[in-house]
Amino acid sequence: MMSNENRHRNGGFTSSVGFIIACVGSAVGLGNIWLFPYRLGQYGGAAFLIPYLLFVLLFGWVGLSAEFGAGRLAGTGTIGTYELCFQSRNPKWKALGTAVSWIPLLGSLGIAIGYAVILGWVLNSLAGSLSGALMTADPAQFFSAAASQLGNPLWHTAVVVIVCLVLMLGVTAGIEKASRVLMPLFFVLFIALAVWVATLSGAGEGYRFLLVPDWSKLLEPYTWVMAMGQAFFSLSITGSGMIVYGAYLGKGEDIPKASVRTAVFDTLAALLSALAIVPAVFAYGLDVRSGPPLMFITLPTVFQRMPMGRLFAALFFLSVLFAGLTSLINMFEAVSESWQTKFKLPRKAAVLICSALTLGAGLFMEAEANLGAWMDFITIQVVPIGAVLGAVSIYHVLGWPKLRQELELGRKKPLSPLFGTVGKWVYVPLTVLVVILGLYYGGIG
Repeated sequence: MMSNENRHRNGGFTSSVGFIIACVGSAVGLGNIWLFPYRLGQYGGAAFLIPYLLFVLLFGWVGLSAEFGAGRLAGTGTIGTYELCFQSRNPKWKALGTAVSWIPLLGSLGIAIGYAVILGWVLNSLAGSLSGALMTADPAQFFSAAASQLGNPLWHTAVVVIVCLVLMLGVTAGIEKASRVLMPLFFVLFIALAVWVATLSGAGEGYRFLLVPDWSKLLEPYTWVMAMGQAFFSLSITGSGMIVYGAYLGKGEDIPKASVRTAVFDTLAALLSALAIVPAVFAYGLDVRSGPPLMFITLPTVFQRMPMGRLFAALFFLSVLFAGLTSLINMFEAVSESWQTKFKLPRKAAVLICSALTLGAGLFMEAEANLGAWMDFITIQVVPIGAVLGAVSIYHVLGWPKLRQELELGRKKPLSPLFGTVGKWVYVPLTVLVVILGLYYGGIG
């Protein structure tokens, strides 16, 4: 059990396990499922894991720890944390901190708008799996009908309502309990899928695509760029979402240890997704490089052809829904808590406003082309810039001495001096590089 000291008025996580599960839920999202498997195979298979794991451990160690620590130090979410960072340097800089905080906050809201649309598509596919409609329809036509303007308002609304109801229950009864149920089920369902896929004839080609190393790829800079982008975005380091979860931590939590554990479980989820998806696609001679259509067109085609496909289609979309919901909960919470705190709103009112804005804006983005343009803007520009502002605000404005003091609470041993050096002079420049490379390549995460 964690200490209740400095607990937020919204409540807090009751245990280290609850906190880590919630953070893993936030980190494990759609990118783990439809993007990581392709990149793993495309950029060297097992060889790709070397740079990917290096970046995951680096970003998890000093990146996640910084956001958790700053949030716990401030005892509040995005806006309050940035205000604290800038006030600590100069009492007159509070307004500057407020202004800076809106960029990562808008990033969280922007992603939430897009995520809700995509999860609406997932829920539509789940319903189609359960009813059998997806198993008899042309997958491309089934998806196109949902991914058209105002093509999926019912399931889109249902996603937002579910998240809204969870958040209204608060941190302990809502976020933590939901994460404790949804994330274990995600892992169980994907393990079941991976085991079943292993029995398919032709799955071996998929395993070779994923796991046979192409060491020459390590000599290509693009491999390292993609590994860095995948690791960065996979951990949900946005300068916002993980800060608010840090605000709900008791002082007895060892933040660096929890951060590394979050990174490890996020990686395991990505690998598990790859082992469940890619061999199945190869078994039926389809294209694993299809990007977003992989989930909504290619895999339904696989399910239509495989034994017990209807059952496994339902299990797949259910597990994806669980992963997406836990991520969306974090995005909503980051926005709602900041509005709740900044504007003195009741929690339910803040959650309702966030839900209404997310749904209202998202209804005009249900067409795939509209959503794609929106998500490109948010993920290539707004979110990476927000992450840079978060890294700079914590490591350079707040400063390493204050952060170190917070991070050493709950630890048996003091942190290595290397931690601050790596954070300030390796991690922060890398966040800037993510922005530059994302703009240059048109997205790397």
